[in-house]
Formats: sequence, structure tokens, C-alpha cells
Amino acid sequence: MKILSFTLSAFVLLASSGALAATVVPLKGQTSQTIQQDTSACQSQANAQFPIQNTVPYGGRIKGATTAAIAGATAAEVRGRQHENVYDHIDDDIKQDYRQNHARSAATAGAMIGASRQRQERRQDLKSTEQNITANNSVYSSCLQQRGYNVQP
Repeated sequence: MKILSFTLSAFVLLASSGALAATVVPLKGQTSQTIQQDTSACQSQANAQFPIQNTVPYGGRIKGATTAAIAGATAAEVRGRQHENVYDHIDDDIKQDYRQNHARSAATAGAMIGASRQRQERRQDLKSTEQNITANNSVYSSCLQQRGYNVQP
């Protein structure tokens, strides 16, 4: 009965700490306080070696759209200045509409490119996070096994 309560308390502690759900069975009659200290120390060691961060890249569409809109407006202005003799005689509202149309078109393309880059970053971050979780759990399990526990996934 004692082992069951220790195992249960260790399982609850593991689930609340964000580690991979594992069953920890004390093999040397450790007390619940010792189990908590050992699991906490091992989790700290694992997190120090392989920190698990859930970062999610965001803002890719906005960054892409903003950058491309500025580039599009600038390119439209440069194209217009290449024909200065005509460009100087055109109404300022028409010039502004011309720059805005190019900025809008470029912003649409930039948003698509930014979204694509953001998805790629998310895939890379997910792969890295999965590798860190696996390594973190391995360090955690090894630490507990060295302290006299049987760790079952």
C-alpha cells in the first residue's frame, strides 16, 4: 500500500511538472518527501540540460506585408522618377494612387511569403522542441534511476 501511495504521489507530481507522464516506483523505500525532493532535483537537472520552451513564431504575415509594402511603394516612386519629365506633371493624387496600388500588390505577396516563412519556422521549432523533450525525459529518467527508482513510461 505504501508503494502505491508513493507511486501515485510521484505520478501526480510528474504530471503537474509538465514532464512526460511516467510512473516512478521507489525501490529503496523512500518517503514521499524524499520522492518529491528527488523528482524535483531530477527535473531541475533535466531542464537545465535540455530546457523545453514552447515558442511559437508569430507576426510573419504582418512583417512580410509591411516590408513588401514599403518596398513596393519605394519601387513605384523610383519607377516614376525615371520618367521625371512626365512624372512631375502628373497630379499628386494620381502619384499617390500609383504608389498605393504597387504597395498593396507587394503587401499581398509579402504577406504570403511571410506566412510561408512563419510556417517553416514553426516546423523547425516543433522538431527542436520534440528533440529537447525526448532528451529532457531521458536525463530525468536516468537521474531518478540513479537515485533508486524504477521509471516506467
